[in-house]
Amino acid sequence: MKKIALLAAAILLHGCATDSDGTGLSAQNKQQLQTITQAMPAEHQARHAARNPVETLAFFGIKPGDVVIEALPGDGWYSKILMPYLGANGRLIGVDYSLAMWPEFGGFATPEFIEKRKAWPAQWSSDAKNWGSAKAEAYTFADLPAELTGKADAVLFIRALHNLARFDAKGNYLQQALAETHRVLKPGGLVGVVQHAMSEDKPDAWADGSRGYLKESAIVAAMTAAGFELVGSSDINKNPKDNPQADDNVWRLLPSLSGTVAQKNQNRMIGESNRVTLLFRKK
Repeated sequence: MKKIALLAAAILLHGCATDSDGTGLSAQNKQQLQTITQAMPAEHQARHAARNPVETLAFFGIKPGDVVIEALPGDGWYSKILMPYLGANGRLIGVDYSLAMWPEFGGFATPEFIEKRKAWPAQWSSDAKNWGSAKAEAYTFADLPAELTGKADAVLFIRALHNLARFDAKGNYLQQALAETHRVLKPGGLVGVVQHAMSEDKPDAWADGSRGYLKESAIVAAMTAAGFELVGSSDINKNPKDNPQADDNVWRLLPSLSGTVAQKNQNRMIGESNRVTLLFRKK
């Protein structure tokens, strides 16, 4: 789905000046992003070729001073770019799964693990203060405060939708996350999605989220139902070498690289997953 030409409409609504390559950021802001990423440690930069952080954030129109919500920020790979980039006038809000969702994973999600998840918002907020000057805070999708209603410029779901979709039938977790996203966004606010993607010709059962993959059509359908419209898509994070077959999951690839030694050697040649990059706007 190629709708990059429509990106200009979203950029106008988002208040960004468009530069010559159509990313939606001023040349100055894009240079700032490049400077920040180039200063990252070597282990962080090792993944830039697969994750394309400058191009991705530029496509989403993220700019200094924005209020940005990052779903499932993990160890802060993107947060460590966003905190200095958003700057002292910006605000970064990390959001975790609802605590009620964690037991659905079984296995590692022991009562002790879930107790640690309860401490995650405070820990992430504390850690984030070491990454840059933006204001940092964290919540779960079940307890985003009322004061955030209509405050966010953008919400980012970077490889963060598959488990929400996987367990949606058990607790409306995806529906809750998207409803909260709609609530906290300003009118015309943007949602940036990067997601491990299964090709449309594969069986739907392969792309229900349990293997880490979703279909682009399913993402668009869920976002449309939640009150968003598709503004643009990009091939920035596509990887045609990733062509999963029956029983393949995304964790067979880098950085997890699960499987036998032979499988790891083969999958290392594929690199990271194929990903769709989509931009939506709150209606």
